[in-house]
Amino acid sequence: MTWNWQRPDWPKFIWSSPRLAMAEQQFLVGGGTFVGAIKHLNEGDRNQLTVEAMSTEALTTSEIEGEILDRASVQSSIQRQLGLAADNRRAAPAERGVSEMMVNLYTTFTTPMSDGMLFEWHRMLMGGRQDLADVGRYRTSAELMQIVSGVMGGAAKINFEAPPSAKVPAEMKQFIAWFNQTAPVGPDLLPALTRAGVTHLYFESIHPFEDGNGRIGRPLAQKSLAQSLGQPSLIALAATILARRARYYAALEAANKSNEITEWLAWFAGTTIEAQRRTLTMIEFLIDKTRLLDRIRGQLNDRQEKALLRMFKEGPEGLKGGMSAGKYSNITGASPATTTRDLADLTEKGALVREGERRHARYKLSVPLRHVPHISTSTES
Repeated sequence: MTWNWQRPDWPKFIWSSPRLAMAEQQFLVGGGTFVGAIKHLNEGDRNQLTVEAMSTEALTTSEIEGEILDRASVQSSIQRQLGLAADNRRAAPAERGVSEMMVNLYTTFTTPMSDGMLFEWHRMLMGGRQDLADVGRYRTSAELMQIVSGVMGGAAKINFEAPPSAKVPAEMKQFIAWFNQTAPVGPDLLPALTRAGVTHLYFESIHPFEDGNGRIGRPLAQKSLAQSLGQPSLIALAATILARRARYYAALEAANKSNEITEWLAWFAGTTIEAQRRTLTMIEFLIDKTRLLDRIRGQLNDRQEKALLRMFKEGPEGLKGGMSAGKYSNITGASPATTTRDLADLTEKGALVREGERRHARYKLSVPLRHVPHISTSTES
């Protein structure tokens, strides 16, 4: 097998720009919608959006690689680093490290890429790891860097083989120069989705670190998008990729065999637009939340406020299974009789909508529950 980096045209990627033109326009329009919508959020909701978006990205970029982290610990770590109120929850090294990387990405997205930035991200991600020889530097092992599947009970399949370690410093020097030159302030400006898609593929093709390449490569795509938009994108890119994980790996594997990458960029563009729409859905939900709370402000007791805020915390798709009398009692500590009165009052005031009767009664927030379906675009094959 001849890999992309072994071909004589490496790393001169080519693609069909007309195939991507509509997606590029959609993304820029979505970016403008984001700016307009976020102006309607109060400071508390903006902070909630930021923490929720960053923590979701941290959790899902790790889950793609099979690492499951604690959501509450990641959120608490991000809140502390942003100077927001947080509990004293202790975060494990993996949770603290990916949180630090996400905050660094958010606060320094305009900074040009450098070896030092990448090494810092790697040290954050690999903090506490004792099994790696190379932490905070590019890999040095003479062993082949291969992505292998199918080793359980059958013959191993080599999905990709990266350049040998001896070539990595020179490859990364060329990659970093390309990234900075194609930025909005660089001489070789590229459209937003195109640049981000090439960024991710290019980095993953080099696979410069002993471990953590995917967890760094996806944030690099986010950095590219943020630079193109002129602000942190806060889009759910990793969460959307996680929902399409098998197709993600298949698209990357196919793209690793040629430097004509239109199909990869088309797949990446469709996925990124869906991710952007997920974020816009969250903003719309937060606006709905503010309107509802403003409408009933001063009309609720402490128990009712606590229950509503707990329901809003679950996001656009609502509390799983809706609010029941039992859940309300567990959240607020109210007696059964008080719970019945509180829920009836919230329904009468239009804060909740009741479905079902008696033991089967469930309550949902009186705001649109916004589901995010798969969004197909003209770019996706």
